[in-house]
Amino acid sequence: MLENDFERLKYYYEKRWAQKPQLRQYVAFGVITPEEYEGITGEAF
Repeated sequence: MLENDFERLKYYYEKRWAQKPQLRQYVAFGVITPEEYEGITGEAF
């Protein structure tokens, strides 16, 4: 269903299963890029 971490986290964010602080942690750990964070939340990292 979901091809990669970006798609999975975008889906979770849209369902409100993940929040911005959690997504920031994923950027810090290198799971997603700052650009992907912006693509998910609409806000600059």
